Amino acid sequence: MIEPDFTYEQALIARGVTAIAGTDEVGRGPLAGPVVAAAVILDPNNIPDGLNDSKKLSAKKRDLLFNLIKSHARFCVAEATVEEIDELNIYHASHLAMCRAVAGLGQVGHVLVDGNKIPRDMMAPATAIVKGDGKSQSIAAASILAKVTRDRHMDALAQQYPGYGWDKNAGYPTKGHISALIELGVTPHHRRSFKPVHNILCHP
Repeated sequence: MIEPDFTYEQALIARGVTAIAGTDEVGRGPLAGPVVAAAVILDPNNIPDGLNDSKKLSAKKRDLLFNLIKSHARFCVAEATVEEIDELNIYHASHLAMCRAVAGLGQVGHVLVDGNKIPRDMMAPATAIVKGDGKSQSIAAASILAKVTRDRHMDALAQQYPGYGWDKNAGYPTKGHISALIELGVTPHHRRSFKPVHNILCHP
């Protein structure tokens, strides 16, 4: 398995840039819950082993790295709410969450952004890296913090709204989730602008 490295960060350090943050978001596809972003500034001398795209790691490994990142790096986790997703659309809401996460770090020299676009409101110089969570350790670290945080949030919501399987599907449109939407209806945590939810609201 090819793992991300510190090449992008080292190139910036060689130019005299300090406080290099990686940022990533999780939760564009789900029908329910917020979109969560994280921004992480790793300590070049204390990078946790095994950082990778959060989707390629087991839940156990993610939890372990989640704790290591939080104890060895500067970080901030932020979100855009369901209301903001419905108002702005998921693309702009995910950018809003990333900007909030980066802003929460304070002074940042450069941001490595997962994806092909730099959010327009990003407060620091930035570079967009397609599939960056599999290339940059800083972005990989951000993807882990964002995913674990969001999964835990959806686990907690699953206790309040049983039947939708959010502890298993994290709000993604699985067959079981769609069935529950039809049978149990739309909750306050569903994204009304997303087609399957919108269709149920318009054609109950």
